[in-house]
Amino acid sequence: MSSRQWRIAVGADEAGFQYKEAIARDLAEDSRVGSVVDFGVAEGETTPYASVGLTVAEAVARGEVDRAILICGTGIGMAISANKVPGVRATTVSDSYSCERSVLSNDCQIISFGQRVVGLELARRLASEWLGYEFDPASPSNSKVSVISAYERRTP
Repeated sequence: MSSRQWRIAVGADEAGFQYKEAIARDLAEDSRVGSVVDFGVAEGETTPYASVGLTVAEAVARGEVDRAILICGTGIGMAISANKVPGVRATTVSDSYSCERSVLSNDCQIISFGQRVVGLELARRLASEWLGYEFDPASPSNSKVSVISAYERRTP
């Protein structure tokens, strides 16, 4: 379990706006979170999920934030978009075990939810659980994650 203060980004398209707002409020009140950066969207605004996912993932890759939570209709588009940014690992989560393993086995810095797929209370709970996990570079999973990182470094 982690004891650090996370810098967390949140982002959503219009299909994930309500969850983003609720989760951002939860994060702001969580003692494990040092700051929350909201990358939008604003209420009534429409933005392609890919634009939000890429922008947030770039902030993670640059080290401006430690981790991020993305929300769209299914969570899939956000995860796909974020994974296009070198150095970023993102996944959708819908249960406690995949949430845990996303960090402990895969060193994912970004999780995504589908507002049309996962209930709000479950998404809020998973976001809270996720804050407690930190990847251990000494774990056996590090060699597996390193394969991904090495591939990213060799491709244009």
